[in-house]
Amino acid sequence: MTLSETWFMEGYIDFELQKYRLLAYLQEVKKCFNETKLYPQLSDIVFHYNNLVAFQNNKQLLQDRFPKKFEKLDMQRLEMVYERMLADDDMMQELAKITEYAVDEMKGTISEGAEIYDFVEKKLEIEPVGIMPLYKNEGYVFLRYARYPEVRIYNYTITLFEHQNARYRGIRMEYIDSRTKNLANTYEQIKIDVIRAYRALPNPAVYKVEFPLSVPFDETLLPVAKRVLVKHIS
Repeated sequence: MTLSETWFMEGYIDFELQKYRLLAYLQEVKKCFNETKLYPQLSDIVFHYNNLVAFQNNKQLLQDRFPKKFEKLDMQRLEMVYERMLADDDMMQELAKITEYAVDEMKGTISEGAEIYDFVEKKLEIEPVGIMPLYKNEGYVFLRYARYPEVRIYNYTITLFEHQNARYRGIRMEYIDSRTKNLANTYEQIKIDVIRAYRALPNPAVYKVEFPLSVPFDETLLPVAKRVLVKHIS
């Protein structure tokens, strides 16, 4: 089950109706957390939480956030409808009740996901392989978990983007190959093989990322490793 951006004010604005809608959503999120699956559920619920807090801090967001799925409707008349909604004290009180309840419930569920994230983050081991070049925004990641001999090899690229007055770093990782690590085939040897096989980066930055336990790879380990790697490189 998913929630739309404006779920709390869609359809009939009633506390009990939206409460059960929210609880059904949270039940599915918690089910994933109980299976140690973090993504995309954790980022999704954080988005909804921030959206609700923004609405609480600025009730005028109703005019922008309310679903505008009307076609061939006079916009002047539509604005009048929004204004009447804002002036409807009973409706705004019901929305306030819905959002207050949802924020409290989501906060608890987010804490559950954050505990899993923190645990995985603390257990991740990131180290450079060999001599590191000055340019580290592109290279390779050797990812291994649960002490399996398989090493998954990814090409990574750090990207920089701006949002309002802040600058953020993101990462794109693309799976390219896998190798078996053993006493003869060390990380250093795997690095040499990768450089020979993929000549686009003659002197790449290479990191090994290890996690000692078995967790869902795509839903937990890989997305957490991406975020931790960005912090490490930055």
